[in-house]
Amino acid sequence: MKTLTFLFVCLITSPVLFAQTKVPSKAAQMKAAVMAAPEEKRDGVMIYGFAEDGEFIVLRKGTNDLICLADNPEQKGFNVACYYKDLDAFMARGRELKKEGKSFKEIFDTREEEVKSGKLKIPQNSSLYVLSGGDEVFNPETGEVTGANLRSVVYIPFATSESTGLPLKPAAPGMPWIMDPGTHRAHIMITPPAKN
Repeated sequence: MKTLTFLFVCLITSPVLFAQTKVPSKAAQMKAAVMAAPEEKRDGVMIYGFAEDGEFIVLRKGTNDLICLADNPEQKGFNVACYYKDLDAFMARGRELKKEGKSFKEIFDTREEEVKSGKLKIPQNSSLYVLSGGDEVFNPETGEVTGANLRSVVYIPFATSESTGLPLKPAAPGMPWIMDPGTHRAHIMITPPAKN
């Protein structure tokens, strides 16, 4: 559960990086970021990443329905993600709150209230793909990714185990389950067995 919580904290974080951290080239960031997307969509995704000074920026404009996030070199391990474009306001709000210094719980509670009020939208059945692993799976010089693990998420806001028939934990490795049931961030988790 701690790993899953860390994953979502990573997705809403966009800190300014410290000067001593070497940011990979834009080409390397983009090459790695698109690896989280389905292969047939990779050429058209929009990509967020980091400038040399650590600023969170758009690396490439997109032409399809996915947005990808490059790995944050200030965070331990490798983590890239791609999500349905209509989730962008929800993700951006999380980044904004994180930048203000809000805790994970404060961010969760704020977005819960804003989604319930209609101020913030989370489309039903919207997808998120996350490719992650240790530092060793990513070559920051070339952008090559080897041996990372891909998991999938489908957002189903306010759904429950009772409304979907999904269990609250995986019944077997790789089986879908529901996380954060009954909340704005209710989602189906599908995590294949780790390769390593």
